[in-house]
Amino acid sequence: MDLKKEILKRRTFAVISHPDAGKTTLTEKLLLFGGAIHVAGAVKSNKIKKTATSDWMEIEKQRGISVATSVMGFDYNDYKINILDTPGHQDFAEDTFRTLTAVDSVIVVVDVAKGVETQTRRLMEVCRMRNTPVMVFVNKLDREGKDPFEILDELEEELQINVRPLSWPIDMGDRFRGVYNIYRNSLDLYKPSKQVVTESVHHDIESPELEEHISADLAGKLRGEVELITEVYPEFNRDEYLAGKLAPVFFGSALNNFGVKELLDCFVEIAPSPRKIEAVERVVEPLEEDFTGFIFKIHANMDPNHRSRLAFVKVCSGKFERNVNYKHVRFNRMMKFSSPTAFMAQKKEILDEAYAGDIVGLPDTGNFKIGDTLTSGEELHFKGLPSFSPEMFKYIENADPLKSKQLQKGVEQLMDEGVAQLFTNQFNGRKIIGTVGQLQFEVIEYRLLHEYGAQCRWQPIQLYKACWIESDDKEQLDDFKKRKYQYMAKDKQGRDVFLAESNYILMMAQQDFKNIRFHFSSEY
Repeated sequence: MDLKKEILKRRTFAVISHPDAGKTTLTEKLLLFGGAIHVAGAVKSNKIKKTATSDWMEIEKQRGISVATSVMGFDYNDYKINILDTPGHQDFAEDTFRTLTAVDSVIVVVDVAKGVETQTRRLMEVCRMRNTPVMVFVNKLDREGKDPFEILDELEEELQINVRPLSWPIDMGDRFRGVYNIYRNSLDLYKPSKQVVTESVHHDIESPELEEHISADLAGKLRGEVELITEVYPEFNRDEYLAGKLAPVFFGSALNNFGVKELLDCFVEIAPSPRKIEAVERVVEPLEEDFTGFIFKIHANMDPNHRSRLAFVKVCSGKFERNVNYKHVRFNRMMKFSSPTAFMAQKKEILDEAYAGDIVGLPDTGNFKIGDTLTSGEELHFKGLPSFSPEMFKYIENADPLKSKQLQKGVEQLMDEGVAQLFTNQFNGRKIIGTVGQLQFEVIEYRLLHEYGAQCRWQPIQLYKACWIESDDKEQLDDFKKRKYQYMAKDKQGRDVFLAESNYILMMAQQDFKNIRFHFSSEY
């Protein structure tokens, strides 16, 4: 099939939000409409065994939260859709940040009652840095919440982006009657008893027939509000949306399947096909003939019965084929893959080919790390896969002397996944784990025990920040390392890291050693 045609029908996006805004539920309903699953799981309920398709790790089922990004692909109309469902919890923000480097657009889910929350702001900053197109779904309209106009103001203010509603709710909570689809000029009526969309009536908003479906009061109010929208908000402009400057807004209730199809129909029409990606050497266009791609995530033990690791590759250009030799740029050697996989959360199937925009899973025996580049032969390095300076630190120790090999292997593999960061103290040789949040320590302990049969103990350590250091002044760098010997460590790549005990000590070090550069993200 024509390469260009295949690539242009790809839509690869991430669903992001604060925990509990309904992100995983929305993802499931999108899969339901795409025919990829036939029953939606209850994400929250521990009693129901059919847990959400996208939350499949044991610890996710117990907690009812997503702790790792899952990838799901399905066909809808004539489009090939790849959804990346990300963890909402801030303790797993780094996984989400990296995932955002692998998508072409984003859907932000906002709870109508809570509005924009902290985690959503942080994720939006990453989208702004990369000018990623953003679409907003205001969820839980079947419950009482903030006034829709108030939500729009909050989105503009908090997310620092212009918005344009493309659908509008008719009341909310117990009085919720449906949404008016401004984009399509149709009225979608909500029937809560059946929890499905029962009718979509195509009416111009001025049509007198509107009163046959909703009360005269509501019809009058709807006309007034839609008129206000057209006066206050600019016309929807796709170019502005694609440039990351304008966010279309939809309203609905993901749990009740309402407003989701409208979002999906509009999304496939206006969202970008795979976009160009910047490499260190040049800009890579998706429609180029030659294959290029990068590893943005590694996941160990997707199947607990087999000690397997999978590297997730975002195809950036051309076409990836099974059993074809590709260059692993860091190793400078050719490799071929006999069983690349396509995803549906943890269900995997062998694929023969994939195109720009697709996510491919490659079985990995330790050949890959996050940020690696694969090409048809060209020397290329993709950039923009950051590791941020951790905010919490603990010594990790072996709690079972007979299982030291298992612990070592487990820690190594989990760090390769980017779950957390490992530093080895140069003074005493002890291993320090650095994370963004407390919950990551629990996940590491849980996975070490259940996936590797290793037990670990945590010991407290008082640290403020880990920062990567480099300098062109070798003498000053050596002097610094000598003076701060107790606080020097190496990261997994063997780079120098300074472990500052407090903000004051870090500031003094920056002041006293002017020729040393202190980095707070490992991408430098």
